[in-house]
Amino acid sequence: MDISFEGQVVAVTGAGGGLGKEYALELARRGASVVVNDLGGLGTGEDATPEPANLVVEEIRDSGGVAVASHASVATRDGGESIITTALTEYGRVDALICNAGYLDTGKFDELPDEKINSMIDVHLKGAFFVGQAAFRVMKRQGYGRILFTGSSSGYFGNPGQASYGAAKTGLLGLSNIIAVEGEAHGIRSNVLLPGANTRLASSQDWTWVADYPELGAMIERAQNAPSSERIDPRWVMPLAVYLVSQQCQATHGTYSAVGGRYARVFVGTTPGWYSAELPSVEAIASAWDAVENRTGFTEPLTPYHELCDINDGWAALIAEHSRPAAE
Repeated sequence: MDISFEGQVVAVTGAGGGLGKEYALELARRGASVVVNDLGGLGTGEDATPEPANLVVEEIRDSGGVAVASHASVATRDGGESIITTALTEYGRVDALICNAGYLDTGKFDELPDEKINSMIDVHLKGAFFVGQAAFRVMKRQGYGRILFTGSSSGYFGNPGQASYGAAKTGLLGLSNIIAVEGEAHGIRSNVLLPGANTRLASSQDWTWVADYPELGAMIERAQNAPSSERIDPRWVMPLAVYLVSQQCQATHGTYSAVGGRYARVFVGTTPGWYSAELPSVEAIASAWDAVENRTGFTEPLTPYHELCDINDGWAALIAEHSRPAAE
C-alpha cells in the first residue's frame, strides 16, 4: 500500500521542531501542501519567534515540496482560526489537521497557581477547540477530513509534577471521541496520539520531584537504559501520526501510543462489574469490590448508550441464568 497525500492540504501546529517538524517534512515528501504552524520559542512557551516555522518551510521548499508558514498562537480563537484561513487562502481546502502545538510547565498539584493552570488549558485544550472547530467546518462541507490530537501518557497514566499538563492533555480524549461521533456521517475521522520522544518540550521537564518518589525514580532509570531508549525519537513517532491522517486510515474514535518503537491501541474499558437487584448499601459495595474491580471480560463502550446497552445485556444474561430450571 502506497500512502500518498497528493492534492491534499494538511495543517500541522507546533511544526517548527520535534514531532511536528517530522510530520510536516514527511507529509510534504508524500505530496501534501503543508501549513507549518509554530509560535516558536522554548519548550516552556517563552520567547516566541517566527524562525522555527520559517526554517521548516524553507527545508520543504528546498526539497521540492509545498508549504507555507503560520506564526499564530493556537491559544486564541483568532489565532487558531487564522491557521485554517491560511490553508484556505493558499490552497483552497483542508484535508487533515494535526494538533501538536504545546509546551510543558511542571509543578506540584497543591502549589500550582492560576496562571499555570489556565495557560495549559488555553494552549492544549482550548487551542484544540479553536483550530479544530475551524477545520471541522471546512471538512464537513468537503465531506472528508482527518483530525489527530496529541495527548500525553502523563495524563492518561499519571506523572507527578504534571497535573495541569496531564489534565489538559487528557481532555483531548473526550474532545476527540465526540468529534469522531459527530464527524462519522461527514467522512471525518478523529483520533488521539500519545507520543514518546525526546524533544524541546521533553527537555524542559523539571526532574526535581523525583526525589519525592524513589520507587518511580528507579523505574525512570531502568526505562532510560532499556533497548527502547534509542528509539525515543520523533522519527519513530512520525509513521503512526502520518498514517492516522491518511485517506487509507479508516480508524476513528481511538487513542494510539507510539513509544520506543512500539505502536499500540490505548483504550478505556469497563469491567463486567457487579449487579444489584436492590439499592445496595455501602457495605454491599465493599463486599462486592473484587467483582467491581475484576477486568476479565471487559467491554469498550463507544458512547454512554453503548455502556447502557452492555448493562442491559448483562441483566438479560443474569435473568436468563436465574430462570433456567434446576438440573434434576
